[in-house]
Amino acid sequence: MLGGVINNEIFYGLILTLGAFLLSMFLTPVYTNIAYKYKFWKKQKKTTADGNALPIMTKLHAHKFKRKFPTMAGIVGVVAVSMVTLICNMDRGQTWLPLAGFLGGALIGLVDDMINVFGTGEGAAGLRAPVKFFLISVVGLVLGWFFAFKLGWTSIMIPFFGAFEIGAIAMMLLFAFAVVATSNAVNISDGLDGLAGGLAMIAYGAYGVIALFQGQWMLFGFCLTVVGWLLSYVWFNVPPARFMMGDVGSFALGAGLGVVSMMTNSFLLLPVIGVILVVEAGSSLIQMFWKKVFKHKLFISAPIHHHLEAKGWGEAKIVMRFWVLAGIAAILGMFLASAGGIV
Repeated sequence: MLGGVINNEIFYGLILTLGAFLLSMFLTPVYTNIAYKYKFWKKQKKTTADGNALPIMTKLHAHKFKRKFPTMAGIVGVVAVSMVTLICNMDRGQTWLPLAGFLGGALIGLVDDMINVFGTGEGAAGLRAPVKFFLISVVGLVLGWFFAFKLGWTSIMIPFFGAFEIGAIAMMLLFAFAVVATSNAVNISDGLDGLAGGLAMIAYGAYGVIALFQGQWMLFGFCLTVVGWLLSYVWFNVPPARFMMGDVGSFALGAGLGVVSMMTNSFLLLPVIGVILVVEAGSSLIQMFWKKVFKHKLFISAPIHHHLEAKGWGEAKIVMRFWVLAGIAAILGMFLASAGGIV
């Protein structure tokens, strides 16, 4: 009986995956035509968040910006995931919150992308980092309030030790931290063709498996819906990329992933399942700290994928190896979830 139930849930999730994939494949040419018609060209980033020049990264990616290719392709994913979830997989307890996080992150990213694409002058780089941090923090706090005070989640699961009560306020703050940290990590990782898409696809797949064995089959379905979009995105985004995800995609993926990690009560496994995202974001933070304290750079360029580029690694080599490492980490994370009592 149990096996039959699980098989039905898996089948349902795979149908959602296929639906999101096919819808994304249909919408991508529509987006591409609009993007080229209205010139959604990505402007190359030449300065850091604190205004310093980026000569190495500018040189490394100069060949990409010699041709015009659009950004904001994450809009396709936002539409596909939203439509499939709203029509086929909507539930107050399991999918409302991750979809809200997904859309909240997407909205912030869309504003940032629109400024980058259509803005002029010094402000054309997009929203300033403090503004983005504030906005995504607001999203995290609002959703965290709903998670703790409306859904009643007030304890955190520590693998191998069990659940610990932390209270509604602490849970709300932890939820907001998960959304902010993961949003920025995915955004930072979106620097090479296919990298962020592949890493997010692996992480969502792992959390989908955890949700399935927790009995949260609609949350499982949401994770696989995102995987369905990302399969389509990676198809078009492998080098040389047809387009870029943009902040609308990376912030949506990051915010949604942070929410899913909290919904499965396995946030503490996120640094394992998303270890490459942690390394990417951590390398940027370490670089900023190192320059401020020691007045020189630790890495040739940050995040770490740009350092490896500068060392002579090819773009495809970095992306593929990061995918492999992410896959191994996801398997380890799922094992810890099982052995540690989370599923």
